[in-house]
Amino acid sequence: MERHFHIRSAPWELAATLHYPPEREDGRAHERLPAVVICHGFLGSRIGENRLFVKAARYLSGLGYMVLRFDYAGCGESEGEYGEGGLDALVEQTRLALDYALDIDLVDPERVILLGHSLGGAVALLTAAADKRVKRLVMWAPVAHPFTDIVGITGRAVFDDATIQGSADYLGYRFTPAYFESLTAHQPLRELSRFGGDVLLVHGTSDEVIPVDYTFLYQKVFWTRSEGQCDKEIILQGDHAFSTQSATEQALAATARWLEAAQRRLEEWDHWSI
Repeated sequence: MERHFHIRSAPWELAATLHYPPEREDGRAHERLPAVVICHGFLGSRIGENRLFVKAARYLSGLGYMVLRFDYAGCGESEGEYGEGGLDALVEQTRLALDYALDIDLVDPERVILLGHSLGGAVALLTAAADKRVKRLVMWAPVAHPFTDIVGITGRAVFDDATIQGSADYLGYRFTPAYFESLTAHQPLRELSRFGGDVLLVHGTSDEVIPVDYTFLYQKVFWTRSEGQCDKEIILQGDHAFSTQSATEQALAATARWLEAAQRRLEEWDHWSI
């Protein structure tokens, strides 16, 4: 079952969709469920390129996850102006999505996962570093250097125009110097040490937007933490949005396998802790 609704992010309403898993008939219908909140990328939407996030939500909900996907302000069907408030606003909106997910009685607060793609991967990481309610993190083709990566997408001229004129147009969106300043204020590779949960990185070798080398760098830095594991899945010839059927299937299958393995580790730890 899928339900469309709105999350209040004053003064705006954020469009969202909640995916419920199928009803269980194995006597476990009242057990709490793991939840996944999906964070889309720069100027994206909760639909995703080639419906990536719709496919992901339906796939994961079919495996027993409660899945919430939403549009950041100014994106998709949400109200507002994209970029207003910078990265801090995106983190705050992600935390509001977490609030909603955790208000659902069936959701297990010990099994809350953020799944972020591209800039959404960096936003998911920054959120997880600041919010202890996030227990695991999945990062698909994640941005590592927000300012450099986003200016690489918009082109240097957009940044220069915003700096000189006070704002600049890119694909019909208005960007101000404050937005670009917010990108320089956050360094995910430095802030990741504040998240102690397990992490999965998924990236395609043919990513034309965010280099696959970032995933190797991320894993190397995640390994320096005192707690938490970090695994990676490299998809041969996968592009930035895993847009071929094969790449999509590999990304989804790798994510599901990893989540299931992480759950088994948790159950084994609980068993030995008794």
